[in-house]
Amino acid sequence: MGPVTDAQGIQLPSIAILGAGSMGGAILQGLLQPGVTVTGGIRITNRRPGRGPEGVTAYALEEDPEANRRAVEGAGIVLVGVKPAGVGDLLDEIAGALEPGTLVISVAAGVPLSAIERRLPPSVAAVRAMPNTPATVGLAVTGISPGSRATAEQTALARTLFATVGEVLEVTEDRIDALSTISGSGPAYVFYLVEQLQEAARQRGFDAEESALLVQGTFRGALELLRTSGLPPRSSAAASRARTAPPSARSRSWSKPTWPPPSTTRQPPR
Repeated sequence: MGPVTDAQGIQLPSIAILGAGSMGGAILQGLLQPGVTVTGGIRITNRRPGRGPEGVTAYALEEDPEANRRAVEGAGIVLVGVKPAGVGDLLDEIAGALEPGTLVISVAAGVPLSAIERRLPPSVAAVRAMPNTPATVGLAVTGISPGSRATAEQTALARTLFATVGEVLEVTEDRIDALSTISGSGPAYVFYLVEQLQEAARQRGFDAEESALLVQGTFRGALELLRTSGLPPRSSAAASRARTAPPSARSRSWSKPTWPPPSTTRQPPR
């Protein structure tokens, strides 16, 4: 499933994605949407050979040891999508091939901006970004933190890039780990709650398909109702109860529901 973000009139400079795996691939799909123009094209690198999407130049490290350096030559934005343990070596490898004014964006968890900037030329700026897994369907929440050399224009470029896969929130670096705790871990908690509600539905006689429709449809509708109402969750809960609960229950004060149901024993993700 491709991104569902409605990207219109977005213009970006040439982009190199080093490590087009799960997250890099999701961002690539966002860049390939109609309405997104990447002047100078998109280049990606992977370890193994493989054709890139139409209009994308793909390099394979197994075939060309200089693939990363070749990909970043002339790029306005370089997205570092490798695992955290490989970031330092990768930056050392490409530093000499980066042009002045290039923006390097790292999506590696736990690698601070100070460590990134230390390996880059003084004329190259850095931004840390933490998108979450719904980027694969264009509904990410991405936190971005500009480095000490990033200009307002470069920070805006990073924001524009991640807007192709969802919502963007700019934070200082000392808050980005806290942000990741909520947006990064949050989907797993949602999946857990959905699983428990679907199990509750099955215990009440609904089959698996019906349970999924009931619960997932309820989540989609409730979140859209919350978004469009402009009310905080507590007020939305009270309003919903007023419309649906019997009169005897409407006067009760709002309280947190008891969860999970007594019949379930699994623990939420950690």
